Amino acid sequence: MTSGESGGTVSERLNVAVIGAGYWGPNLARNFRAGADWDLVAICDLDEQRARGVADSVGGVPVTADLTDVLRDPQVDAIAIATPARTHHPIVLAALAAGKHVMVEKPLADTRERGVEMVRRADERGLVLMADHTYCYTPAVLKIRELVAEGALGDILFVDSVRINLGLIQPDVDVFWDLAPHDLSIMDFVLPGGLAATSVSAHGSDPLRTGKSCVGYLAMPLECGAMAHVHVNWLSPTKIRQMVIGGTKRTLVWDDLNPQQRLSVYDRGVDIEHLSKPTSAEARAANISYRLGDTWAPALPEREALGGVVTELAAAIREGRPARTSGAAGLRVLSVLDAAAASLAGAGAPQPVAVALEEVAA
Repeated sequence: MTSGESGGTVSERLNVAVIGAGYWGPNLARNFRAGADWDLVAICDLDEQRARGVADSVGGVPVTADLTDVLRDPQVDAIAIATPARTHHPIVLAALAAGKHVMVEKPLADTRERGVEMVRRADERGLVLMADHTYCYTPAVLKIRELVAEGALGDILFVDSVRINLGLIQPDVDVFWDLAPHDLSIMDFVLPGGLAATSVSAHGSDPLRTGKSCVGYLAMPLECGAMAHVHVNWLSPTKIRQMVIGGTKRTLVWDDLNPQQRLSVYDRGVDIEHLSKPTSAEARAANISYRLGDTWAPALPEREALGGVVTELAAAIREGRPARTSGAAGLRVLSVLDAAAASLAGAGAPQPVAVALEEVAA
């Protein structure tokens, strides 16, 4: 058990308020209401009628349009934020100042600088700041993490991710900030050492003249020696959610839109015999062989990932530890997005990724 700066010891069931009743808020409310660890005690939205609609959908919860009312309530242990990214920073800082634990949807903030302040403030106050990187709690991504960790793929050589669809043009962010956080958070979760990109090269296009990139490509060399590539697109008539992770032993393909076989592991690849002495390219080519082995599909349960998210938030609060998708994880994603924005401004020139928070002098 832990206690926040509000002074109340965390009870067996925790009290949570959901801030924001738009697209994502109803999903959070439903999962907190269903979770064994939580009592949903309030839904807050500037549009009180919209908040009431969400409250009614989960069996009735108090609603308010005043965030201050929620933060002043000593019975509220945590808040879950589902509001536009530009509002995350002030809401999170106010919640932390009130001694509340916080979960915030992706992206953590609208700039890396603000994300750094949020993470530091949570650390100073001994409070949990969790990024709602929902995909990291899906059975498929949890299995990918397990396979990578146990060495089933070998050393990682490349990651190629595609997230495209005919999507809503967002009014306040480009396609990178809208879609790429999903893929970046997954890489951070499953790769050894997390999302350790050394630099980012970003190319985007705006064929609809919206003033922001609607199609985008990210290329990132990783510290482990692998190469990562992300394609995001609002304009594709077909919807694809696929990630390929290639290793020295096996290659994994995750197809999130194929519930019958979300994961496929291929024992196929290129083997290069290590020569004891340097040799010519022709001689080296003669030592390359192709491995054609079996393909298998791990069995996966079907369950809603958000249930795992709210369970993890409760566990992190009770155990006094960072969440598996902590504020620092959200900051690593922000660091890549920040570098991508700089690369876009520089016509695609590679830009260095800011160092991790723990390496930054306070």
